[in-house]
Amino acid sequence: MEVIHKIGRRKTAVARVYVAAGKGNITINKKDMTDYFPTATLQYKVNQPLVMTNNDGNFDITVNVFGGGITGQAEAIRLALARVMCELDAENRLVLKPEGLLTRDPRMVERKKFGQKKARKKFQFSKR
Repeated sequence: MEVIHKIGRRKTAVARVYVAAGKGNITINKKDMTDYFPTATLQYKVNQPLVMTNNDGNFDITVNVFGGGITGQAEAIRLALARVMCELDAENRLVLKPEGLLTRDPRMVERKKFGQKKARKKFQFSKR
């Protein structure tokens, strides 16, 4: 099997995932996954597509991720891995799609408008 490359995005985080046959090592920005994502919740999010498709220890995964916070980065990696699992086997799509793992979350931070304090908040109004 050659290396499969996919991209996942969430908010401003962009994750490039490279998957090759191996023993189940996950490297994120040249660090081990447990070092990069210390909490169990984030590690679960990254592993979710692998566990659901029963490919937990079959691949060596290398990830380059930048932008956003750690939750956005974990979800960007999850989307990229779900796309890889669908490319490996079309049957995996039937497992991942109902869980929403193949949906790119479009929610972004709304821009600040001029003449206002924030995106929606206005400056305090003074009648007199």
